[in-house]
Amino acid sequence: MTDKTPEQRIAELGLALPPAAGAVANYVPWAIIGNLVMTSGNLPWRDGKLAYVGKIGRELSGEDGYLSCQLSCLNALAQIKEAAGELSRVKRIVRLEGVLGVADDFKDHPNCLNGASDLINTAFEDKGRHTRMIYTNPVMPLDCTSLVVLYAEI
Repeated sequence: MTDKTPEQRIAELGLALPPAAGAVANYVPWAIIGNLVMTSGNLPWRDGKLAYVGKIGRELSGEDGYLSCQLSCLNALAQIKEAAGELSRVKRIVRLEGVLGVADDFKDHPNCLNGASDLINTAFEDKGRHTRMIYTNPVMPLDCTSLVVLYAEI
């Protein structure tokens, strides 16, 4: 393990945490119960707009799906930072759940969600080793490509 913070490791990837996005409906973006932070679903927001819309395997490539999941994960990490105060308080990323909007014949879901997993594992090193689940929806909220939920122990 290095002495770098998760934010520094994220910056080494050429990425930065965005401000935590507000809710788009009647829910809270995150909740803490005991020592567990749970985020709501985080979309691929960039500067207040969805950066990726449409179906992976139709309008978007698998690489676009990877980048969409990475961006959704950055937004989820921003929620965890807001909840915990600092990402350095994270003891472990416990679970990643990804929901993808894909064309009917697209089968490379795992590599798309690796956009989120790779980011988490880089940012948190051993503390980032997580369980995960991939879901697909025939219609995604706001026609987004990806939605990421994180559970983190603090």
